Amino acid sequence: MNHNAHSSYDIVIVGTGHAGAQAAIALRQEGFDGSIAMIGEEAWPPYERPPLSKEYLAGDKPFERILIRPERFWEERAITLRLGERVVAVDADARCLTTAVGAVIDYETLIWAAGGHARRLSCDGHQLAGVHGVRTRADVDRLIAELPAVHEVVVIGGGYIGLEAAAVLTKFGKTVTIVEAQDRVLARVAGEALSRFYEAEHRAHGVIVRLNETVACIEGEGAVSGVRLADGTLLPCQMAIIGIGIVPAVEPLIAAGAVGENGVSIDAQGRTSLPHVYAIGDCAGHANDFADGAVIRLESVQNAHDQATVAARTIMGRDVAYHAVPWFWSNQYDLKLQTVGLSIGHDQAVVRGDPAARSFSVVYLRQGRVIALDCVNAMRDFVQGKALVADGATVPVEALADAGRPLKTLWPLTAD
Repeated sequence: MNHNAHSSYDIVIVGTGHAGAQAAIALRQEGFDGSIAMIGEEAWPPYERPPLSKEYLAGDKPFERILIRPERFWEERAITLRLGERVVAVDADARCLTTAVGAVIDYETLIWAAGGHARRLSCDGHQLAGVHGVRTRADVDRLIAELPAVHEVVVIGGGYIGLEAAAVLTKFGKTVTIVEAQDRVLARVAGEALSRFYEAEHRAHGVIVRLNETVACIEGEGAVSGVRLADGTLLPCQMAIIGIGIVPAVEPLIAAGAVGENGVSIDAQGRTSLPHVYAIGDCAGHANDFADGAVIRLESVQNAHDQATVAARTIMGRDVAYHAVPWFWSNQYDLKLQTVGLSIGHDQAVVRGDPAARSFSVVYLRQGRVIALDCVNAMRDFVQGKALVADGATVPVEALADAGRPLKTLWPLTAD
């Protein structure tokens, strides 16, 4: 098929990540029988993102095993995959898109699921060879190819991506230094107790953790040879990994007149301010019930999946709204962290169990109500804690702190 020609589809999905893939799957499950096309910048069919910084980087899972569905799935359901194409403009009045090579694609309904791109450093040297993000398969393939010649790695950013990459590279025998601008790792997503636990774990595995440090520039002739900190310290390295968040990929929508400050704004059904245009996943700013109604973007598989399902059902005329308890996970070393709820704005944190035993939970409260849990090697707390978060349960702190008492016995407090 000549994709440079003018083409049209009933539903066009921009983005082939978790959100885009689930939107297509849900539309077919709901009985939509019109034409569907998914447009993706990357050359590969939809695949899972979380394993990139974990099992895929570690070599524990080949690419075939992180595909969201086998390749033939899309063909069998008459979902056209247009891969290696980038959408550069949207005309909401004419209901059409333009790609980077000038192809024009008409749509009846547009679902924008383009996610985001790894945020780059703006300092000198950011474009040197050996400086990597961890967002796409291509990023990780390049990184893996360079590893044999690498002894020292500097990871810039102490969020989940940076910490997960550091854990894998340490297993490979590399000397890893994490540089974090804030006074603790995971500062934006977790409470102090969890941050200090992970900091200690990484140090125990030989990772050098430098807090309250910012990067002045990246040095090297053609390829990175060191990271220069603001205080003048030079950290020698043959690879730098940048894990400082993503920039939502929404420029064409905003240029077309869509409302949005943090990504593109959507309502509870996934609709943007443009007619017949929905947005879902990492790029979609939405008022979240579990963030006290604040407008946030959630970068998680759960959010991508649930928003995609709501948009698909809305398109099919069902009366639905997004109201899903957020959850998330991270694997580092032999530690499985599972998070439920959003700890933003908590005014109390209760540690349940003993961090020294490497199995414990942190329960976050706001005004006496449970709003989130971070569970480290504590699957039972994660499973049972979800109901507490969903209900905004009010549970005595002493009871929460008693790891011997299963969470499900603490709520509801009385039988109706």
